[in-house]
Amino acid sequence: MSFSDRQLSKLASNPRVWVVIGFGLAGVLVLAEVQRRRIRAKSSVNEDFGAFVAQFELLPFPQPPPPAARLPLSGLTFAISDNIDVKNYVTGYGSTYWKRTHKAAEITAMAVTTMLRNGSTCKGKTVMDELGFGILGENRSYGTPINPQKPSHVPGGSSSGSAVAVAAHLVDFALGTDTTGCIRLPSSFCGILGFRPSHGVVSTIGVLPNSQSLDTVGCLASDPSVLHRVGHVLLQLNFLEPKKTRSIIIADDLFQLSKVPIQKTVHVVRKATEKLSGYKTPKHMNFGNYIASNVPSLKRFCEESRNQQNGISTMKALSSVMLLLQRYEFKTNHEEWIRSVKPKLGSNISNRVWAAINTTQENVKSLYKVRTEMRAALQSLLKDDGILVIPTVADPPIKLNTKKGLFTEVYDRIHALLSIASLSGGCQVAVPFGSHDGCPISVSFIASHGADKFLLDTVLDMYSSLQEEVGTLQSPYNTNGTIDAAELLKEKVCSLYR
Repeated sequence: MSFSDRQLSKLASNPRVWVVIGFGLAGVLVLAEVQRRRIRAKSSVNEDFGAFVAQFELLPFPQPPPPAARLPLSGLTFAISDNIDVKNYVTGYGSTYWKRTHKAAEITAMAVTTMLRNGSTCKGKTVMDELGFGILGENRSYGTPINPQKPSHVPGGSSSGSAVAVAAHLVDFALGTDTTGCIRLPSSFCGILGFRPSHGVVSTIGVLPNSQSLDTVGCLASDPSVLHRVGHVLLQLNFLEPKKTRSIIIADDLFQLSKVPIQKTVHVVRKATEKLSGYKTPKHMNFGNYIASNVPSLKRFCEESRNQQNGISTMKALSSVMLLLQRYEFKTNHEEWIRSVKPKLGSNISNRVWAAINTTQENVKSLYKVRTEMRAALQSLLKDDGILVIPTVADPPIKLNTKKGLFTEVYDRIHALLSIASLSGGCQVAVPFGSHDGCPISVSFIASHGADKFLLDTVLDMYSSLQEEVGTLQSPYNTNGTIDAAELLKEKVCSLYR
């Protein structure tokens, strides 16, 4: 027997060697299992795009026997944001801290019951920004849902999971809440339709409050006919109503905030309305100047922005009032829980939550006065046949994990546009308008408070024509996605006579 053979034989008879080998093999097996679980978890996230915090099934109410009509939402599936109650489930409000410190809901939210009663099936709860206090859709507790349109970018929030579930075709529609843009923003970033109803027209029973003066329960869908049906059911509207003549008003100054050239939007809207009956020629206006003249209580909030143009200063002041009102009411609702639990939140959310908790608002009445005047101003402008057209947001989706300092200006522009419907209490639908520089873009239609059916009917009526015109601009025969010279000249000439 050679020396090496004797050494091997000696090692093989040593029990300590086998212990070491055993531990080594165990370590390899553990690492392999960890890797397998990571792959499986990643696969699971990819399958549902990280949209859900809980998946379950709530079956619809029974279909009435013939000859009764088929239920309007029969066969459709939906998801709900994690601030909407389902009996026997804990409503997590997007936070594991909230979920651990609260009991299961005793009732199901009225909005959910309405969906079930009309034939649709609930498939689960979706991720949202923690405590409904974010606009990016990033979540420290559950991870950030993957934007199907732009996976390297944020989906937008706070109803991020609801938007992603719809955009990824995991459900036909979703319910969420909109306070300062929480449905409209993710709809824009994910390239789908988002409807914020008029304030107070949809029951918020069984919905966690963020700011009662701004909160609404709305819906998101990728199909305009589904949005139309769900909106009518949600608001308990009559599907049949005489068609009104429609007046389209384009807010030129607000499109100056947008990265998308205004000529594109004007061209698409004008071409679409030319094909349809019952539409007046679109008008143009400076919306910021109109608000400055018709919301006098806003002047005190404009003082810090005197170096800006009057209209832009007004829109920034409007967004400031919206955020101050949200802070005041959020503090009233949740200060006790925040101070006692001290939840760990994502950095952006934490900063905003604690800013709200630590804010002392001296003249609260002035905030509510601006809100009242804003509703009256929009009603006076649009009456019962007007639609205001604005960009839903001014900028494309922000890249994931963008540092705070890089998007402050973007953040200001976002809220300036979203504050119009939030503070007036009006209704708004975000409509996808194709893409620009590889990112989804969205234009919004706004109607005055209570004109929800008129708005939903208008969007359904115009949608196909709008998409056809958007497609023409972005077709291979128009490689730059621009209006040809003759059309552009026509738009410029028309603008001289506004």
